[in-house]
Amino acid sequence: MRVSVKWLSEYLDLNDISPVELADQITLTGIEVDDVTLPSLTLDNLVVGEVLTAEAMEGSDHLNVTTVDVDQGESKQIVCGAPNIKAGQKVIVALPGARLPNGLKIKKSKLRGVESNGMICSLQELGFSDAVVPKKAEDGIYVLPYDAKTGHSALPYIGLDDAFIELDITPNRADALSMRGVGYEVAAILSQQPSFPEVTVSEDESENIDDYISVAVDDKKDVPVYKMRVIKDVTVQESPMWLQRKLMNAGIRPIDAVVDVTNYIMLEYGQPLHAFDYDALDSKTIRVRRAEQDEQLVTLDGQERRLNPGNLVITNGEKPVALAGVMGGENTHVTSETKTIALESALFESSVIRKTAQALNLRSESSARFERGLNTAAIETALDHAAQLIADLGNGQVISGVARVEAIQPENKKVTITLDRINQALGTELVMDEVVHLMHRLGFETETATNSLTVTVPPRRWDIEIEADIIEEVARLHGYNRLPATLPHSESVPGELSHKQQRVRDARHFMEGAGLSQAISYALTTNEKANAFSRAEGEPVKLDWPMSEEHQALRKSLLSGLLDNIQYNVARQNRHVGFYEIGRVFYPVSDSKLPDEVTHVAGALTGSRIESNWQESEQSVDFYAVKGILEEWFDVIGVADEISYEPSKAYSELHPGRTAEIRWQDQVVGVIGQLHPQIADERDLKETYLFEIDMDALLDSEKEPLIYSSIPKYPGTSRDVAFVVDETVLHDTVLSVMKAQGGKWLKSIRLFDLYQGENIEQGKKSMAYSLAYQNPEATLKEEEVTSDFEQLKAALVEKLDAEIR
Repeated sequence: MRVSVKWLSEYLDLNDISPVELADQITLTGIEVDDVTLPSLTLDNLVVGEVLTAEAMEGSDHLNVTTVDVDQGESKQIVCGAPNIKAGQKVIVALPGARLPNGLKIKKSKLRGVESNGMICSLQELGFSDAVVPKKAEDGIYVLPYDAKTGHSALPYIGLDDAFIELDITPNRADALSMRGVGYEVAAILSQQPSFPEVTVSEDESENIDDYISVAVDDKKDVPVYKMRVIKDVTVQESPMWLQRKLMNAGIRPIDAVVDVTNYIMLEYGQPLHAFDYDALDSKTIRVRRAEQDEQLVTLDGQERRLNPGNLVITNGEKPVALAGVMGGENTHVTSETKTIALESALFESSVIRKTAQALNLRSESSARFERGLNTAAIETALDHAAQLIADLGNGQVISGVARVEAIQPENKKVTITLDRINQALGTELVMDEVVHLMHRLGFETETATNSLTVTVPPRRWDIEIEADIIEEVARLHGYNRLPATLPHSESVPGELSHKQQRVRDARHFMEGAGLSQAISYALTTNEKANAFSRAEGEPVKLDWPMSEEHQALRKSLLSGLLDNIQYNVARQNRHVGFYEIGRVFYPVSDSKLPDEVTHVAGALTGSRIESNWQESEQSVDFYAVKGILEEWFDVIGVADEISYEPSKAYSELHPGRTAEIRWQDQVVGVIGQLHPQIADERDLKETYLFEIDMDALLDSEKEPLIYSSIPKYPGTSRDVAFVVDETVLHDTVLSVMKAQGGKWLKSIRLFDLYQGENIEQGKKSMAYSLAYQNPEATLKEEEVTSDFEQLKAALVEKLDAEIR
């Protein structure tokens, strides 16, 4: 927000404070100042000149020789290349000795042998960007009003005798995106009361708004407030100099009196407006609704926009005439032929405007204000002020009445807080009178009791809702630099990691050793992503005041964030990606506002595990590669023997035939599987495999201590067994039977063959295992191993209906 100090002086007495000092005070009270600009310090010898003659230079196709009166006893001869120069104009003249913002120093010179005693300046040469220069002055000089005083400084006519303070407005202080909002803020800083001109509308009582237009909205959540006035018999002409000056110095290009007034009111009140050519509406009905799928609208920039139901449009009852809160339509914009103006002032749902502006890349000063919120008490006041100003500048008449839809009314908010709470939070010893005085400086009314304070907050400060907001206001105005500085009191303890912290760090090192890169995702996400990949019951925990729609709910799984990271990398030609993340997920607790926080480890892999090279062929990531990583980690933390895998179709985001839940001690502690192919196609991903484990469940439990055992002195032996079973029998089930019935000397089991096909019955599979036996205290006897082995085979036949081969 670029604040004009002269404009601010219309509301306040700033004679006793310099712009730099004022900027320092604003910074100390919490609004950051990016820069302070004082153009007049570097610009001198710029005066108003009257062009007496202007004749084409002989031998040149674009230069003119002019004589200019600058009220210095004699006229100056100046060579000028502007195509719009002509006699009788009042212009800006840089006399010899002047230095322009681009570093050019003006001096007497000769152009093609013709003496030139200065320079007739364009706005660009005085530091204005092309984006704000009026169209009539784009390729030439800027012509001053005829009543500009010859020989006087030209700076006041273009606003360069002003000072400008650049404010960096945070999202919570959108009230400062208007000159009146800044006026209230500076008034509080300087302990003044701002004085704003009273707005009155002179209406033509002979006609009523109902004869001209009616307004309706389909969804009052999308459009809580919509108002419209009509101004008739308007002559659309150029804006007066004072209005052009204010707009240019705020970074807005003057267009015509009607459009300029809407922009001026937006700067003054923070309320965006839009002006329609009433006759071009070709209707007496305005209807605000969601756009239909693929509905089209040509916006003011000449671009044809293809819309969808996520966009909000203003229609003439049938077809769109504007993109609500973002940009008007080309078919109803104000032109020099316009005679009747339909003027809109409204409040639109901020999330709809933000998404539309972002999707169409149409962010503007108006959309920025709708996104951050508006002062509901100023919606009609701004409309009235703009309507009267358009009528005054265009010699028109304001039709009596306002067409309106109002689902909400501006209301004051009351916040109650105790003095003890304020002093406790700030470490101060303020008394009640001091706090009341600070609130009155802000323009807030107060009611006091023994130790409590009730503050009445007007609609213009919609950011203030709770106790913490009042404490912040007290801290700002009391002065952050006056708050006491104290050191925290705590016992000094030796710094070391707990057992669990060390295990988490070890897990991080293991995952990186397995070839995965660490990713850190934001814990806040959309409601849909927060629920994805999780079987935890209940809606995710949501913030009452989220920063945006994309950061409104706490995640219940790490996988959505990892999947976004995978998609981001693949879209940038990183085809072989493996990420892991260790972080917290948040489960809702029915009888508590606070969620249950659980530490998870998750991973996502896609592409090749081994890229093709001279020695090896390419190996793509698959289910078993990811399962192998987890099995190694389970072995490291000492739970591998208690882990089992159970196929699952409970996760809609995962492949129903390539997903398994991970169980430990008869409880589900994680999931592993392939991303559902449909979701992978939507995200332009190839086969992607995911896993997520509840680390708290595994690391918080008591583990048997690891005891070293020496290598056995006695040799072991092995047996192989092959059998045919139903293809639905799981490897994990086979292992359970073998471990239960294999005897006390069975040390390890290894699957070395799995076959389906020729010579194997349909629906069956052949599995072959190698079994290792060993007695650490003696040499095993053949009959001992044979007995255990036969018992194991019998169990396979009995429990799994296996056919031993």
